Amino acid sequence: MPTTPAVRTTQIFAASTLYGVATLAAALDSGCFPAADRRLLLISNNAPVPETSAPLDTMPGFEPLRERFDGVLSWNATIAPFHPGGWSPRPDDVPLWERQLRTVWGLGEDRIELAVESIQVNPAQAVAQLFPDAPLTVYADGLMTYGPTRNKLDPLIGGRVRRVLHLDLVPGLAPLLLGEFGVPCEPVPTAAFLKVASELTAAEGELEAVAGGEPVALLLGQYLSALSILTPEQEEELHLRMLRGAAARGHRHIVFKPHPSAPPAGTRELAREADALGVQLTVLGRPLLAEVLYERLSPALVVGCFSTGLLTASAFYGIPTARVGTELLLDRLAPYQNSNRVPVTIVDALVPPLEKEPAPSVDLPELLSAVGYAMQPEIRPDLRGAAERYLAGSLNAYTWRYFKRRRLTALALPGAIPGRLAFVPRNATVRRLARRARALTRTRTATRARTLARRRA
Repeated sequence: MPTTPAVRTTQIFAASTLYGVATLAAALDSGCFPAADRRLLLISNNAPVPETSAPLDTMPGFEPLRERFDGVLSWNATIAPFHPGGWSPRPDDVPLWERQLRTVWGLGEDRIELAVESIQVNPAQAVAQLFPDAPLTVYADGLMTYGPTRNKLDPLIGGRVRRVLHLDLVPGLAPLLLGEFGVPCEPVPTAAFLKVASELTAAEGELEAVAGGEPVALLLGQYLSALSILTPEQEEELHLRMLRGAAARGHRHIVFKPHPSAPPAGTRELAREADALGVQLTVLGRPLLAEVLYERLSPALVVGCFSTGLLTASAFYGIPTARVGTELLLDRLAPYQNSNRVPVTIVDALVPPLEKEPAPSVDLPELLSAVGYAMQPEIRPDLRGAAERYLAGSLNAYTWRYFKRRRLTALALPGAIPGRLAFVPRNATVRRLARRARALTRTRTATRARTLARRRA
């Protein structure tokens, strides 16, 4: 009697950054994924103009990571000419797309398992939609994993997520990501990640001349103007503050690692300031992982704004760190739900400032529960009790930096209005008058608009 051939299992790992691939490599090395017949790496270039930036598989350090996979696929080539960040399949087209991908990628009737990053947005969400029967692992390679899910997920996707893999950047702190689906979190062993970083370091042979072996301060640049969080001028001033602060601490050899997306012109003023301060500045021209620099340069200080690299430096390598600009960003991030708020909050709470005295300590788990609820109250209503307790007992002149009075007022949370006016939200007459006033304002606005339209006609 003929036997039914066994169904193959193919694991597809979607990644858009070298850091993400390194995280996946560490997870594979430590046995976080079960055995499979094939493992394919699906790379995506999510830059605004992908044609002008280097593909992931051409970046320095990629070759040692490639060995963990049986093949490398390009998401950009698969969906061209569409952009990975803006394309997703129409629901009616999903069966056609799945059949096409199974043919083009040689998947046949394989059982598919997916590992994706940033499940809230494309391309991860699009890939998950195209294989509707595939179980999902979400892996996180940065500080955003400690914040709530930024968008409400379709239960047909969120319910398929089996776990969240993450680097243990803040030991003892539980991520909030996908908590609304009860998804368990699993840390990737730090030792495995450090081993992968060592492999990348061994493949990098162009750093020996930096500072001539002298102790260096490493500055981690960020490209916040591209996110419209800061203007280019404000971002340049942020980098200058890093340089001046490091020089004020006595560092004479300073290395600046630009953000991979930052334009070269962004470092010209930095070079002029270094000359004025009498310090030696080296600007790295290649997109290297910060962890490679930690291993090769052994910096005496790492300075940044809210880069994940600040936490890997302190938690994984024991390197002193300092932050610049987090207070400004906490004030500028808009709307309050901006997903960068949690990384900025974590760095502001844990990393000492470069230019001032150390800040007061805060209860980070309780703080993040309150911030997480204020960011996504509809997604994480279970955090309201924790938010109320924290705000009622820990809101003071310092911790106000993490909240906005308007946001607390909209959610009727403690701290929303001054104590002497606390009776107002509970007063039925006041609430009734407020509703009438808002209705009258809307009526007057509509009347003026109609009058103006008639005059123009």
